[in-house]
Amino acid sequence: MAETHVLFVEDDDVIREATQLALERDGFTVTAMPDGLSGLDAFRGDRPDIALLDVMVPGLDGVSLCRRIRDESTVPVIMLSARADSIDVVLGLEAGADDYVTKPFDGAVLVARIRAVLRRFGHAGGPGGRTSDEGAGPDGGLLVFGELEIDTEGMEVRRSGEPVGLTPTEMRLLLEFSSAPGTVLSRDKLLERVWDYGWGGDTRVVDVHVQRLRTKIGQDRIETVRGFGYKLKP
Repeated sequence: MAETHVLFVEDDDVIREATQLALERDGFTVTAMPDGLSGLDAFRGDRPDIALLDVMVPGLDGVSLCRRIRDESTVPVIMLSARADSIDVVLGLEAGADDYVTKPFDGAVLVARIRAVLRRFGHAGGPGGRTSDEGAGPDGGLLVFGELEIDTEGMEVRRSGEPVGLTPTEMRLLLEFSSAPGTVLSRDKLLERVWDYGWGGDTRVVDVHVQRLRTKIGQDRIETVRGFGYKLKP
């Protein structure tokens, strides 16, 4: 079985080298780069399985690098930030990142987050999620909500007949909503089911992904229930 290839972009030499060694000890192949431009070149040349991007790297900052990667690929991206309350975290998620980790981080926590992201990218049902047969409508794996069509077997989405490009995280989030249309799902429940969080997580990850999903499937398709969470309009 091939080792998972990680692209790690971090300008701090000590953090970069220590994290690379820790990831390699856990069985990952790591390409480590000190700035955003070399990171983009490495991404295009090596096509890694996942990218870890520090927000504040020189040349091309982590948010811009994430946006460039997302323009070309749905490969999972985890942002690294020194401040949990940084606006850069939200900007990174809006740019297409799937999760973030706050520095300084424990190596075991980082590995757990990487493995959680890779699990849901490996198959959209994933641990704790929904498989393609669950919630299927009368036409097999096709679910229809107004102009929105979700093929849960082919993992394709159409809006008014036009294909909608979703990242695996966005797809898994939509499958979670479509498995229980009209049911309010709390942010904590979505973190558990979609992001495989077995512990408390930052609910901004959910909010930004819902926002991204709305721009693609329709702003009114997912309703906010204040104080409780979100629900898919049947």
